[in-house]
Amino acid sequence: MEGYREKDVVRFEGHSTRRLSEPVAIEAALSIRVVSYDGVEFSLGITMRTPGQDEDLILGHCITEGVIDSAAEVQNVEILQNDAKVYLSKQSNFQPEDHVRRSTRSSACGICGKESISNLLHMHGPTLDKRLSLDSGMITESVRELKDRQDIFRVTGGTHACALFSHSGRLSLIREDVGRHNALDKLIGAMLKQQLSPMDFPLVVVSGRASFELVQKSIRAGLPVFAAVGAPSTLAVELATEHGLTLVAFVREDRMTVYSGRRRINFV
Repeated sequence: MEGYREKDVVRFEGHSTRRLSEPVAIEAALSIRVVSYDGVEFSLGITMRTPGQDEDLILGHCITEGVIDSAAEVQNVEILQNDAKVYLSKQSNFQPEDHVRRSTRSSACGICGKESISNLLHMHGPTLDKRLSLDSGMITESVRELKDRQDIFRVTGGTHACALFSHSGRLSLIREDVGRHNALDKLIGAMLKQQLSPMDFPLVVVSGRASFELVQKSIRAGLPVFAAVGAPSTLAVELATEHGLTLVAFVREDRMTVYSGRRRINFV
């Protein structure tokens, strides 16, 4: 299994100590650069991620950051160890001044380095499906399945996860990473590569809290229902409400809290 490495540690337990090897989730830098159709390069900065499925991460990042709107705008993705270049096609309308990062991103904060957070509050994105209806029991079961399928977390305890589900609750994709925003970018990038439509796979489930940035990414990807194990933030609720996203948090076996978009949930 990729995603972790054994490290020598000393464990203190009670009144005894012992040396052993412990699995630790890998965190490594990935530099992302965009190359326009006429050959001009722009840096999108550096993200700290768990290596593996890097092309998914890069494509998802480009979608959720507004660098591209579709796979047709990407000619090629070139990855050499921890450096990546995204070659844009002639169809791309990329405006670098809106997207170039000014500082390194950490795995905890995907929007650190933006000039102004106000630029993100009134973002654009596809219209979310208003006719969709999901059963509450399906959402509960989806969260349970996500927890059961977190392979790297089960070994290390050090990763976030997100998963994509169909109307009927069928699991389509799952991705893990040390950064919650990276896990979602990987998921969205995989959706793009596999041509999975939010109309058919409308539910994204995350293992942690519902942050502003994760809600933002879901809206950019056209995903209409976002369910989280943890709590939402005020900005996440406000953004979800503004864009008509169904935001569900604190999902447990016997309860959940709907913060916006109640009309899409059938409580059964």
